[in-house]
Amino acid sequence: MVKTVAVMVGSLRKDSLNHKLMKALQKLAEGRLQFHLLHIGDLPHYNEDLWAEPPESVLRLKDRIEHSDAVLAITPEYNRSYPGVIKNTIDWGTRPYGQNSWKGKPAAVIGTSPGVIGAALAQARLKNDLVHVGTVMMSMPEAYIQWNAEASGADGSVTDEKTAKFLQGFVDSFADWIEKHG
Repeated sequence: MVKTVAVMVGSLRKDSLNHKLMKALQKLAEGRLQFHLLHIGDLPHYNEDLWAEPPESVLRLKDRIEHSDAVLAITPEYNRSYPGVIKNTIDWGTRPYGQNSWKGKPAAVIGTSPGVIGAALAQARLKNDLVHVGTVMMSMPEAYIQWNAEASGADGSVTDEKTAKFLQGFVDSFADWIEKHG
């Protein structure tokens, strides 16, 4: 049975490296996982006062998370951490008090950057914060991807055999994780 995955991409740029990574993972996951992109750029900055009349974007976010089997966070690294837009999304998902949409969701974190550490510090911080809000985090395999434009096609396919094999292993492990903990 195909499992649904709410996907949060921390870069809002349309042609971001992390969006390209999402497309590659989505292609590798065909038949096992169905990705649903969370539109986190539409969320207002978290403000408790807004719960009096919750913004439609917030209600859509919480609904998508709650009706997905799992969560996948794909993050760039900004100043040795993950982007504020992800933190804002995490905060909206935990509220109002007692209605934490993240709780119990199998989750994984991956990211890419042009640098050799492939968003490793951002991923470590994000994993910690997602565990804190109650996700069931897949710890292995870790996936710190140094982006190489020559390793992927325009359609999201991974053309570098070594990279494709590694990413397929990540996707397969995540699908198994969801089956086990979902």
